[in-house]
Order: sequence, then structure tokens, then C-alpha cells
Amino acid sequence: MALDQITLSDFRNHADTRLVGTRGFNLLVGENGAGKTNILEALSLFAPGRGLRRASLAEMIGGGGSGGMAIGASLHTENQDEPVRLGSHIDPARPGRRLVRINGSESSAVTLGEWLSISWLTPAMDRLFADSAGARRRFLDRMVLALDPLHARHAARYEAALRERNRLISDDREPEAAWLDGVEQQLAEHGAMLASGRAMLISRLMEEMAILPEAPFARPALSYAAGGPILRSDLASALSENRRRDRRAGRTLAGPHRDDLGVQMAGKGVPAASCSTGEQKAMLIAIILAHASLAAKGRPNLLLLDEVAAHLDPLRREALFARLRSSGAQVWLTGTELAQFGAIRGEAAIWRVEEGAAERVE
Repeated sequence: MALDQITLSDFRNHADTRLVGTRGFNLLVGENGAGKTNILEALSLFAPGRGLRRASLAEMIGGGGSGGMAIGASLHTENQDEPVRLGSHIDPARPGRRLVRINGSESSAVTLGEWLSISWLTPAMDRLFADSAGARRRFLDRMVLALDPLHARHAARYEAALRERNRLISDDREPEAAWLDGVEQQLAEHGAMLASGRAMLISRLMEEMAILPEAPFARPALSYAAGGPILRSDLASALSENRRRDRRAGRTLAGPHRDDLGVQMAGKGVPAASCSTGEQKAMLIAIILAHASLAAKGRPNLLLLDEVAAHLDPLRREALFARLRSSGAQVWLTGTELAQFGAIRGEAAIWRVEEGAAERVE
């Protein structure tokens, strides 16, 4: 078990919601618009980043509240005698920041990643393979972060250095070489760590998927399409050598900010973007399941699945539940009907969600 005693206060349509008595499987059942995905979003904020919707802080604040919001949960781990209390909130006096507390002490969102590994699958991700390279990079980085919490720091420092370099090379005046040298060393240092983390993740996912059953979920073949040199020294050299070219373009043209995830259907060699919607969904689920197996070998692991079971036939639904059961993750699933969860109903905690309130029914 990972999280229990979960509270949502003035979070979207949840004015005061409390979830107690969680299990390995946790089901949120209710009509569309009742607030099921809002609960998953709140849970996703116990990881670094902007959550599963990538929403602004203002969007998360409930309309009838005080201008702030708060979420909290108790984290149970094998290494702690007492649960760790995690909290995140928006102070009405500081609306531009999401504040984090761990056991009552102020902390950072990045630190949350050291306690808990969180992954998710939402309907918005169904067309990931036909989406932009940026969307696939974010998908990769979330999976790396679930295995290595330091990845968030490298990403943040790389993005800061990239913005600074782009600002310098876009200026009408020639930037000072020494200043560019320093910025590019930061880019190369953290960029190499980003690239290394992404490449390692893809390699481990392929190893994990190789030992998973080929059916009933289509097996994808993954590849790392690097947007520039991977080694720190090579990336630093490329940035220095291409200053003129990048000044003409007004932006940095090489580096991990241009990486992409290559996906094909294994055995067919067909790019995932050219496969059917059902095949793409099956490959995405296969990736998420392989990643859940990897994440379970580290910190406590949460897997948030929004409206996944409803779009699977009975065979794939049973296979999904079987793999989730053996994944070691605490699993949260949403659905409009309880019937689709018949195979796990007896082992799940179930809440009926209606108009921003959740009532425990089983």
C-alpha cells in the first residue's frame, strides 16, 4: 500500500473530500463530470511537475473556496514505522506557487519524487504517437522521473540554461564568448544527464517488454531519436561550433530539447503513428505496464488509469487487471460503471463520486 487518508480541499469541484481505507486496487466510479479525474489529478500532484492535465494553478482552485486549495495524503512505506504525511497547497496570499510540505516541513516539489513514483494514462494520451515530439519528450521524462527523482533537477536546469542561451544568441549584439561558454557548459552538463536518463529508460523498457507476454497487448519496439550529441563533451563542442548557425536561426538547434521517442509495432515495422487507434492504445498500455514493473523495484509506486478499462474488450481487460495485480503498484482506476471492474471488485476499495464528493461504497 502506498497512499491512504487522502484529502482534497477546494481542489476543482472537490470542496472537502476524504478517501480512507485504500487498497492495492482503488476504483472511482461515477458519471462523466462528477470529479473522478480531478481526484487522479490531485494524486498526480504528489510528483514533481504540473500533474496529469498540465493545468495552471488557477484552474485547480475550487470556485467556492478561499482562493487557495490543499491536498494531503499519508504515505506508508516498508522502511518507515510511521506514515509520512505529504501535502501540497496554494496559499491565497501566494497564488503563483504550489507549496509542498513533508511531515509538516516546507519542502520542494522535486523532493516529492524521492518519496513516491507516479505514472498515469489518460484518454488525452491516446494519440501520443501522432502528437508532437514535445509531447513524447514529456512522456519520456515522466517515466524517467518515476525511476530517478534527480531527473527533474537536470530538466529544470537544462531548460533554464537553454532559455538563457536562446536569449543571448537572439540579441542583435554579439554575445560575449566567455558568457556563452559558461551557459553552454551548463547545457552540456545537464543535457548529457537528460539524454542518458532517456536512453537508459528506453533500453530498460525494451528489456522488460521482452519478458512480458506478447498477447493480448501489441508489443511496441522503442528507439531513442537523439536531437544532438549525447556525451557531455560532444554536446559542448557542438554548441560552441554552431553558434553562428544558431544565431541565424534565433534558437538552439541541437540538444536533448529536440529528442524524440521512436515507436513501431514490433514484428511489422510499422510506425505507431500509422497504426489503428486500437493498436496505438494497446502499445501505449504495454509501455505503461512495462514501466510499472520497473518502477515497482524502487520507491512506492502509484499508477493512475483514467477510463482505461471501458475501452478494452473482456480479454484485454482481464489481462490488464492480472498484470496490474502483479505490478506491485497501488492502482487507481476511474469508470462510469462498476460492472467493468467485476474481476477485481472483491479486492478493491470503491468510491462513488458525485458532484465533487466521494462516498466509500465497498
